[in-house]
Amino acid sequence: MGMQQKTPSSKQPAPKHQPKGLTILFEDRDIIVVNKISGLLTMGTETQKENTAYFLLTNYVRKGNEQSRNRIFIVHRLDRDTSGVLVFAKNELAKRFLQDNWQKFTKTYYAVVHGSLIQKEGTITSYLAENKANRMFSVNDPAKGKLSKTGYKVVNESDKLSLVEVQLFTGTKNQIRVHFAEMGHPVAGDKAYGKPDKDIKRLALHSASITFIHPYSKKQVSFSTTIPAYFKQLVQ
Repeated sequence: MGMQQKTPSSKQPAPKHQPKGLTILFEDRDIIVVNKISGLLTMGTETQKENTAYFLLTNYVRKGNEQSRNRIFIVHRLDRDTSGVLVFAKNELAKRFLQDNWQKFTKTYYAVVHGSLIQKEGTITSYLAENKANRMFSVNDPAKGKLSKTGYKVVNESDKLSLVEVQLFTGTKNQIRVHFAEMGHPVAGDKAYGKPDKDIKRLALHSASITFIHPYSKKQVSFSTTIPAYFKQLVQ
């Protein structure tokens, strides 16, 4: 896919300001799009404030000047151990536009899941709620959960694992991980919803591409990354 449309002021970052753990795919005055490594938080927690995409990119846009008023705004999140495309806004108007329209945009993920899926293509729909332990789960009552919809297609499979392409139709917390776990095919390396496997080195979930309407130009833009080589190794 790659980038289909650039705004006139796009620029490449100077190497000395390139934040560790992130590859900047595109930047202009309204948005910054990065490829995040597995293991990096999107935003801070009470115990971890600095080793996050938000903190690193805030420093990046300020170019080391703590007095700078430049800042970034969180549009959506990836789980810490999920890698891939992550979009931030550089002003309040861009953030609002992207968040208001986020459910309409196209988000493609790749995951390696345990087992062989009987249906090689389908859609998983449920209402997801969160318990006191911050774990997500499906509920029968629509009033108690958030409608969550995940499309998938098996791309490759081995004896024990399957590589699936996933379309994220909604953006509920942990949605892909919960939906596949509840199907009996948890994402490989998922310590929260899956099963322990010391041979799996990381959570096998990757945000591969996002297509959306640019908040300023109102033209469709698309950003993509390659499937991590490790995912392909797992299903060989």
